[in-house]
Amino acid sequence: MTDPALDAETLRERAVASLVVARDRTTLLTSCVEDPDLTAQHSPLMSPLVWDLAHIGNQEEQWLLRAVAGQEAIRPEIDSLYDAFEHPRAERPSLPLLSPQEARRYASDVRGRALDVLERTAFDGTRLTEAGFAFGMIAQHEQQHDETMLITHQLRKGPAALTAPDPEPVTPYTGPAEILVPGGPFTMGTSAEPWALDNERPAHRREVAPFWIDATPVTNGAYQAFVQDGGYDDPRWWTPEGWAHVRRARLTAPLYWRREGGQWLRRRFGVTELVPPDEPVLHVCWYEADAYARWAGRRLPTETEWEKAARHDPATGRSRRYPWGDADPGPEHANLGQRHLRPAPAGSCPAGASPLGVRQLIGDVWEWTASDFLPYPGFRAFPYKEYSEVFFGPEYKVLRGGSFAVDPVACRGTFRNWDHPIRRQIFSGFRTARSAEGA
Repeated sequence: MTDPALDAETLRERAVASLVVARDRTTLLTSCVEDPDLTAQHSPLMSPLVWDLAHIGNQEEQWLLRAVAGQEAIRPEIDSLYDAFEHPRAERPSLPLLSPQEARRYASDVRGRALDVLERTAFDGTRLTEAGFAFGMIAQHEQQHDETMLITHQLRKGPAALTAPDPEPVTPYTGPAEILVPGGPFTMGTSAEPWALDNERPAHRREVAPFWIDATPVTNGAYQAFVQDGGYDDPRWWTPEGWAHVRRARLTAPLYWRREGGQWLRRRFGVTELVPPDEPVLHVCWYEADAYARWAGRRLPTETEWEKAARHDPATGRSRRYPWGDADPGPEHANLGQRHLRPAPAGSCPAGASPLGVRQLIGDVWEWTASDFLPYPGFRAFPYKEYSEVFFGPEYKVLRGGSFAVDPVACRGTFRNWDHPIRRQIFSGFRTARSAEGA
């Protein structure tokens, strides 16, 4: 959304489009495999796909039909089954879940009613309906679960079920390896983005010392050098917690990589292929990203540094919605929306670069930062504390920028993601930084 003052009809059209795009993607992810694959748990880290499908419908019912429209519950008896906080993922296969057919029927019924609600909702009433927030929140929620389901597809064993064209080949990036971000204040977060979630709010000033940041995400080829230099066997590069995790989990390379015949191979959505050296490294946990940065004589950027590199325009002093400006993302700007099932080569999308020339800050891979997930000054939980507030603390590290699996509706320069530092089934990579005192 580009303008908080858009008229009601334009807001309605955008809400409809966002909901339809999300549902089309959900349908693709749940129709490309047979029902046994929908009800199976492919990893204890993830829900069965059929749980995600019904949970999407249940959240939509609770917020759009009940909270916005004041309607009676359609199936109140299933609320607890699809409460993410009541049942950990590992336990969900044992619950009396809706069958795939029932889940599809339920989600479709809710969607039909939700579109009727959207047609008659005024966007100038409560905070929940202002600028269509509730509808944008639900579109983002569904897209976030679509990304989760795509992660499940990657974890799933067996032949490929999904296909997508590869990114267009690009001329290898030959620009500077790192870019200086000048010190000084900038505006972090937002108070104006209509569909921004609570942890992105409010806008506030931050003072940032000058720093250097990688012009592109760290590539597979660069990460291979760390592996081949014995990075996983040298405790010098790891935090004590990271080293303990490496030993306990027996990590030797990014998830899905294996060494065979003198070459590195990886499994990607049911296909085994050579690890492409020019792509951003994928499926590394925070501890791995941090260790690589130490090995390289650098560090991970803080969340504040990352956002300044992505949003601050030194010429005007203002913070943009995206690195390239305020316009919604297009294919020329970023690799988003599952158009491809992989990151684009490092240095892609020059039209999406920041004012200083930093590339691929949006899309391709979620980027680990050095920061814990904490509230901004003046944070207020809305519309429920379980979205953000219950996760604040040192147990979670912040990721920024989105991945190829993120839809534009759930990705912007202020968007914040978070996860445990051991997680690497997510579409996570990183870039490094270093301080530039005196610059």
